[in-house]
Amino acid sequence: MLEHVQIIEEQGQAKFAVIDFEEYLSIKALLSEPDKLEDYLDYLHMQAIKKESSKRLTLAEVKQACNL
Repeated sequence: MLEHVQIIEEQGQAKFAVIDFEEYLSIKALLSEPDKLEDYLDYLHMQAIKKESSKRLTLAEVKQACNL
């Protein structure tokens, strides 16, 4: 999302961001629906955690950690 953004500057400072209209509609829908926004924020959090650690757990390890 937001891979292709054009920044318009005024006096050397970023003033506006121009994005593709389809991206705008996607962002608008995302921000207007709490469940979608929550899912997207969870996705971003998972991506950040993946970058922090390369360790992966097996399903059995997860079940054991959760006492399942």
